[in-house]
Amino acid sequence: MPQIWLTYNELAALIDCDAAEACGTAAAIPLDRRKSRDGLTRVKLDAALTELFLDAALRQRAEQEIAACASNLRAMHERMARRPLTLPTPHAAAASSTGRG
Repeated sequence: MPQIWLTYNELAALIDCDAAEACGTAAAIPLDRRKSRDGLTRVKLDAALTELFLDAALRQRAEQEIAACASNLRAMHERMARRPLTLPTPHAAAASSTGRG
């Protein structure tokens, strides 16, 4: 299992609360906490929170991919809509298949 360390703000976003509640949750579970060189305290996620984090990251990636595909599809639709559709008339198609023009 990978080690994932999050700030209290990042943990709060993951578990849908504010940073103070995330700090209390980290103490109550208890999660390992360390002060980083940047001055921020980070908590090491346990297995359940790591799974939640990875699921959220995967869901976000999938949503981005779906949005990109939808955008590409809309762009293709717009390009196709600008190009007039020209279908051969039934008479012209029959004449060309029989060798008459």
